[in-house]
Formats: sequence, C-alpha cells, structure tokens
Amino acid sequence: MTCGRFISFEGIDGAGKSSHIDALAAALRARGETVLCTREPGGTPLAEQLRSLFLQQPMDALTEALLVFAGRRDHLRSVIQPALANGSVVLCDRFTDATFAYQGGGRGFDTAVLARLEAWVQADGDQGGLVQPQLTLWFDLPPAVAAGRRAAARDADRLEREDLAFFERVRAGYALRSAADPQRFVRIDADQPREVVWAAVWAAVQQAVSGNTGQGA
Repeated sequence: MTCGRFISFEGIDGAGKSSHIDALAAALRARGETVLCTREPGGTPLAEQLRSLFLQQPMDALTEALLVFAGRRDHLRSVIQPALANGSVVLCDRFTDATFAYQGGGRGFDTAVLARLEAWVQADGDQGGLVQPQLTLWFDLPPAVAAGRRAAARDADRLEREDLAFFERVRAGYALRSAADPQRFVRIDADQPREVVWAAVWAAVQQAVSGNTGQGA
C-alpha cells in the first residue's frame, strides 16, 4: 500500500459502509499500515458540533452545504492533510461526493455553487488542484433496501427520514459523480452478502494500489 493514500466510502444511508471501513482498516493494519478512520460530517471537535446541527436542526439546502463545507475545511486542515503528510492511509466515511449527491441530487441545489465551494475549501496550496480521495468506493444499493436496513438498525436522523424519492435522487447524484470521475470511483454492488461485498472492496483497494482504479463491481 502506498503511504499517504486517501480513500473515501460513499453511499446512501444503510448501504453498509461502516462495517467495511472497520474491516479494511483491520486488514491494512495487519499489513503494517498506519490507518486513520474518520467521517464526514465530523472528524474534528468543531466539525462534530456542526454535524449535530446538520442532522438535527431544520435548514435549507444552502445552509446544509455551508455547514458541511465549513466542517470539511477544519477536517482537512486539522486531520486529513496532516495524516496524509505523515504517510497514513486515511479512510473517510463520506467526503465531498456526498454533498453533491445529497444537496445537489437529493435537494436539487445548484451544483455550480457546490463546485465553487469545493474549489475554495479543498484547494491544495502546496500541490495545486484539489485535495480529493485517490479512491472512492461507492456502495450502491436500491433505496428501498437501504430503508429496510436503517429501520432495523437505528432511529432515523433528519436526513434519514426523507422519502424514497429523495434517496433515488441521491443515488442518481452519486451516479453522476462517478461518471464524471471514473478513474477515482469504484462502484460496489452493496445488495449482496457481506462477504461478497468485502471481497469487492478488497479487490478494489488492491487494484488501486497497482494504479489501475476504475469503474468496478
């Protein structure tokens, strides 16, 4: 595994990302890697406070976007970029693709505004361009299946209480992001047994290490 690699996990609520983040972290640590697991919204004390507001308080799409990008800025500067500079593998439960999927796709908010915020917040002053994951694993699952999983697992937060039509739009938003950056995204069919999904995750990570990322599974 190349040091300083940034891997994000994406998908609608209930897609099963979290258990596979833990499994991947364990597998990489067993190979001697230093691994940081983090999440968005959240990842720093400030961003976790913003996460609580985001998930519980009513607000419009622009306010949602501003909150998550404010938290993302702090998360990048305080956690993600220092970890990458130290050679760690960063596994992040959601990143900017989620903002384009949820606020852009789900809410129908202007993606040009989101792209401008992305450029401001994720500008890499040292290297140029944007700080982005090298690999994004998109856990793709029919919204009705995801809803059943969520109902069995936990009480719903503000976003999880949205209807199936909202999550269909979110799923379509992820599909658009994937199509726009196929070298970074790998689609994981999450409507399969856990061991099958894990095999696809591990294969995608190994493929990324060899420099051959692309649309998969």
